[in-house]
Amino acid sequence: MSTFSFDFISEVDLQEADNAINQAIKEIDHRYDLKGSNCEVELKRNEKSFQIRADGEHFIVSALEIVKNKMIKRGISVLAMDEGKVELLSGKSVRQTVKLKAGLTKEDAKKITSLVKEQKMKVTAQIIDEKVRITGKSKDDLQACIQAVQSAELGLPIQVDNLR
Repeated sequence: MSTFSFDFISEVDLQEADNAINQAIKEIDHRYDLKGSNCEVELKRNEKSFQIRADGEHFIVSALEIVKNKMIKRGISVLAMDEGKVELLSGKSVRQTVKLKAGLTKEDAKKITSLVKEQKMKVTAQIIDEKVRITGKSKDDLQACIQAVQSAELGLPIQVDNLR
């Protein structure tokens, strides 16, 4: 009898994030309420984050809202964004760094495995690096497991990968 498996992962497609930020920059440039705000949004791919700089915290709030809307339209959950504190630079300039969560932390992986165990399904869950591998004999059990985890409020975006 064969076994089936899949992985729960938490990833952000950086190309989609880049597209969303470029769309947000275009909208920010054309928004009347952000004129003269010196608002800039910059994606830092290597650090998996983006930065918003502007002349005033209220401009940052508006710009972040635009970025979030563009991310949602591109299929990136707002749960994947970890907003840092707004930092005061020189004069009236402020900056906010927003990290894009990638990979499951140990705590998040443990949450998923304990949730699967609570469901008392005929599947096994094991943590491998930054993902949780679920294995089982029945595809129906795996489908039920996917439904249970995705409907739970874990506070992070979860995708299914390598379904076999």
